[in-house]
Amino acid sequence: MVGLDNPIHILFLLILLLLVFGAKRLPEMGRSLGTGMRGFKDSLNGMATHEAELPQPVPTAQTAPADHQEQPIVGAERQPRS
Repeated sequence: MVGLDNPIHILFLLILLLLVFGAKRLPEMGRSLGTGMRGFKDSLNGMATHEAELPQPVPTAQTAPADHQEQPIVGAERQPRS
């Protein structure tokens, strides 16, 4: 079975990370990952509460002026291929 259910797999992964990134860099990476995840979660929660607080727009009827008429586009006719 593949996965991290075996403690030896987790230990191997931690040793590999320690060798690749170093002892000084691992706490910084964990801290930045946690901060990013917290910010993402807060933005999702903030978006849901922000949408509930927004007033719903009232639809308005927009009419064109009576003297406005659509003009055909000159040169838009399709020319047959020869």
